[in-house]
Amino acid sequence: MEERRDADPNAAVPAVSVQGLGKAYRDLIAVDDLSFEVAAGEVLGLVGPNGAGKTTTLRMLAGILPPTRGRIAIGGNDLDGDPVAAKRALAYIPDDPQLFDNLTVREHLDFVARLYGVRDHRPRADALIDRFALAEKRNTIARELSRGMRQKVAIACAYLRDPAIIFFDEPLTGLDPRGIRDITDSIAEEKRRGAGVIISSHLLSLVEVLSDRFLILHRGRRVLHGDLAAIRAGFPELAGDASLEDVFFRATEGGPPEDAEGSRTGPRAAP
Repeated sequence: MEERRDADPNAAVPAVSVQGLGKAYRDLIAVDDLSFEVAAGEVLGLVGPNGAGKTTTLRMLAGILPPTRGRIAIGGNDLDGDPVAAKRALAYIPDDPQLFDNLTVREHLDFVARLYGVRDHRPRADALIDRFALAEKRNTIARELSRGMRQKVAIACAYLRDPAIIFFDEPLTGLDPRGIRDITDSIAEEKRRGAGVIISSHLLSLVEVLSDRFLILHRGRRVLHGDLAAIRAGFPELAGDASLEDVFFRATEGGPPEDAEGSRTGPRAAP
């Protein structure tokens, strides 16, 4: 018989908790029975081939796309039962942020501060403008910005309100090498602040460096979940120093992994 364990009242509340999440479009199951948690101060790398369900998952977590079933809690707030509190605790940066064409960089930050009730935001906004090399563009309207600049404005707006969890979908699209360095450094800073972070990207080497744990999706299902040592353990034939990329290709193009601590056997065939 399994030993019963009472909940620890002092246990930290996860930045995000996902239980039995699913999304179906008629006969197509895009995400199927997905469960995981991200702790405060933890970075989760969400990876998978095209069509694996990564963006669909992030949009459900952000409250943009309603799930077919399952439960999402953001900082302990149920996304379905208390959507306002849950959405105040999260930030979502899509791969192509949609800014307000006629607002300047500064006006975007002012608007977000008013919308979320961020008091005395100007010093923080100025620091973010400098942090992402936007000072020369602070009075430029969004439609005149490059894609990389728009990406940085969206990220600055997200950071302004210190969310409990931040979702990044391909955050480095359109950025030059300095922009990439600035964003990756900032993600590490948000982790030290105590924010939970989910990064979805095809740049596996970067995801490996930034992330504490990894969630590999394939055909809408969780294939592997755990730190790098744990997901490597699902494939004893791989070398002990195998990279995330090595594990990724083995998990999504080879056979199912063996049972291992922190991992899950799969993938099961999608219906």
